[in-house]
Amino acid sequence: MSNHAHAHAHAHGRPHGPDPGHGHSHGLVDESIKRSRAGVRAVALALVVLGLTAAAQAAIFALSGSVALLADLIHNAGDAATAIPLGIAFALRSARAERWAGLAVVLAIFVSACVAGYEGVQRLIEPADVTNLAALAAAGAIGFVGNWIAGLIRTRAGRRLASPALIADGAHARADAYVSLAVIASAVAVAIGVPVADPLIGLAITLVILRITRDSWRTVRGHH
Repeated sequence: MSNHAHAHAHAHGRPHGPDPGHGHSHGLVDESIKRSRAGVRAVALALVVLGLTAAAQAAIFALSGSVALLADLIHNAGDAATAIPLGIAFALRSARAERWAGLAVVLAIFVSACVAGYEGVQRLIEPADVTNLAALAAAGAIGFVGNWIAGLIRTRAGRRLASPALIADGAHARADAYVSLAVIASAVAVAIGVPVADPLIGLAITLVILRITRDSWRTVRGHH
């Protein structure tokens, strides 16, 4: 049976066809299914990484009350949520769904920027103490590592699968990694007696998120 399947693959002139051990596959939907599975796998893996990152940061936010951390946390949680429409798009194996997923990613980033900006302004109007500074700095480091890993997963898969939505998501997760470093800067600023730096850094993070929104919009819009 395997000889027949192997001969069949050669009869179609595909010397680089399926592995002989998988002779039952005739390559009709292989690439589509592979792309779909690889896309869903990349999206799910990034979701797990960012979900764990956001959960750890949420626990530390409860201890510290830092607006800079809240801005980063909101963004990481929103970023993790973008995995849902992307995963659906890959599961459907639809280019149109993928484009819509890319737009959903951009919208999620924009909404997270608005929420983070609002919280930053509120804290400037009504200052509050920021505590547990060592934990706050650790939260920034956790955010950096989590976003960097998620960004690598998405970007590599996006390039391999030629998916602008995944590439946009990967670029913004990598940018998020640097945003998380601002949380460490906030912990240092509060430690040396400049508590107003915390909401100001939160607002600076908001501006970075807005820039990422614009860049991601251009990436997604440029592929029709």
